[in-house]
Amino acid sequence: MSALHSFATDIWTASAPHSFIGLQVGTRMTVIRLSSGRLLLHSPVPLESTLRSEIDALGEVAHIVCPNLFHHMYAAEAAAAYPQALLHGPAALQRKRRDLRFGAMLTETPHPEWQDDLELLTIEGCLLGETVFYHPATRTLIACDLVENFHHSPHWLTRNYLRMGGVLGHVGWHPLLRVVYRDRQVARACIDKLLAWPFERVALAHGDPLTENAHDSVRQGMAWL
Repeated sequence: MSALHSFATDIWTASAPHSFIGLQVGTRMTVIRLSSGRLLLHSPVPLESTLRSEIDALGEVAHIVCPNLFHHMYAAEAAAAYPQALLHGPAALQRKRRDLRFGAMLTETPHPEWQDDLELLTIEGCLLGETVFYHPATRTLIACDLVENFHHSPHWLTRNYLRMGGVLGHVGWHPLLRVVYRDRQVARACIDKLLAWPFERVALAHGDPLTENAHDSVRQGMAWL
């Protein structure tokens, strides 16, 4: 069974189990083939052998991106697997993970190799410190902790956590997690900029990717802010 799933032209995803404070929320990596032909790994997951082989068949991994302060758990493994790749992360993460050898600072200014492929936006006013990616060629938004999209969960605690938060079966952000938005006015302005992008699909880290009515789903899912 393939570990990589085609998401759009030159974009693939790979999912892996992941727990957070006892909740089974999973995680997802997005692989982007740049116009140079080289690859960018966004929010890496564990690189088991099948996944590693499928990535290698796509091209050379040139960039590994930790897009926020929390999606860095498997960065060391990815960096060890691809020592020639440049590891990117926001300034606050680089202070947090001094054990990682970052080669570039992640900001809204695209790396020169991405500037013709991707547009970036940092969600200010939020403790997550996430920079989201937009791929204009395929109208794809690539994010980790913008919204979640769980239709079901086999894990009792996770399922009830989602249901109690009103987000089981709905695109959104759990009320208990909204505390990370410390300056909602600033964050709202960033979300409005994000919604100006005409994206038609969203690669998410947690839950199912959005492939239908994606733009409206994100708009509604962030309406609380």
